[in-house]
Amino acid sequence: MRRDGRRNYSLSHYVDAGKVASLCNSGTKGWANCIRVFEFDDYSGRAYSQATPPRAVLIARVDLEPGTQPAHYFAGPPDTTLLLASSGGFGLLAKAGDMHGRNKSGKAFLTLDEGMALLPPRLVRVAHHQVACLAADGRLLVFPLDELKLQPGGGKGLTLMDVDARTPLLSVVPLADSVTVVGTGRGDKPKEEVLKNSALAGHIGKRARKGKVVEGFKKVLRLA
Repeated sequence: MRRDGRRNYSLSHYVDAGKVASLCNSGTKGWANCIRVFEFDDYSGRAYSQATPPRAVLIARVDLEPGTQPAHYFAGPPDTTLLLASSGGFGLLAKAGDMHGRNKSGKAFLTLDEGMALLPPRLVRVAHHQVACLAADGRLLVFPLDELKLQPGGGKGLTLMDVDARTPLLSVVPLADSVTVVGTGRGDKPKEEVLKNSALAGHIGKRARKGKVVEGFKKVLRLA
């Protein structure tokens, strides 16, 4: 993924189909209906994809500039809904098929401003009806999923959470009724806390708000 869409990259990336077949929800028989979406950690919002035949070794060949590398990978049917977000606090919903492209140079999809990074794409399931956003300073905001909309043409998206360069958005996840916060606690020991019911309710608000700090963490890392 690049900010400059005119430049080409080269990369050969090999993945064992058996290890990721479950992402298609139908085993290796489902590979005929799967697409692969590649997103690269060079702050451009460009997506690379390729249809893969059944039981084949996944091979992606795109033109990649020296010094850049793949950041995120997804495999699944074209009608899969994904939540895409940036560290700048913006995000959108899109179908995997919306990002499918034929060119090795990829397809410009998510618009990222200077200094923004693309967060891992998240799978949106039928049971999900909320979105959780975690900022670097430990603030958590949860809002209704229906406050976002499908944007098949991509773009910058809507504001998910009020963040800035000093406290960027770290992680986003769609959820049903609970979310797990992962980080460190006292003595820098790893810590995970599941928030649900009243503990989760304290962080529920409207999209684009600041949210509320999750207590008990020295440092937050991500949501699960």
